[in-house]
Amino acid sequence: MSLQPQALTPDYRSSRLRSPSHKLLSLAPGAGELTGPTFGHDLIGPNDNNLIINYAAPGQAAIGEQIMVHGHLLDENARPVSNALLEFWQANAGGRYRHKKDGYLSPLDPNFGGCGRTITDADGYYSFCTVRPGPYPWPNGGNDWRPAHIHFSCFGVGWAQRLITQMYFEGDPHIPLCPIVQTIADPQAIDSLTARLDMAHTEPMNFRAFRFDVILRGKVSTLFENKLEGN
Repeated sequence: MSLQPQALTPDYRSSRLRSPSHKLLSLAPGAGELTGPTFGHDLIGPNDNNLIINYAAPGQAAIGEQIMVHGHLLDENARPVSNALLEFWQANAGGRYRHKKDGYLSPLDPNFGGCGRTITDADGYYSFCTVRPGPYPWPNGGNDWRPAHIHFSCFGVGWAQRLITQMYFEGDPHIPLCPIVQTIADPQAIDSLTARLDMAHTEPMNFRAFRFDVILRGKVSTLFENKLEGN
């Protein structure tokens, strides 16, 4: 069974327009893609990895269930990938994105911007605080809802070295119902996109923790949306 979904999956309506109709061409990257611009620690602000307060007014905080997401960025041999830039973005607790084209009637939270970033440490470890996003309807057809999810972007050493994925939450009943998830034929691949409740890192009376490791390459690599040709 292939880890990667087919490019054309008619039940996921937009794939009818986005899937290629001609054979793909492979172009070798040039120096412009493999070198700069690169990222440095000085670009990361002190609250960039805290979505609860990084957009909030002084003394205010985002509305919703507060959680901490953490894990490791690893290669195919379980070795840590250090000093990597991770970006994350999501809907608010009501399932609404802060985007002018988001037409869902759930209200915006004035103290939630919905995006953040961090850099992995020497052990490839990352963490950030946020509110648990809500599910939301989308105009795919019928009564389709996206499961609660957080988008991740992993940068390499060059601008063009970027992988994008998304993280779901363990036990969400919308996961098997989602037409996007249904494009993935391999249950192991879906499992690689699912964060686990981590009570060992939960802070009592404050937040729950969820563990999500990202594996860049290999047979058990995380499914990446912009790397559908595989490893």
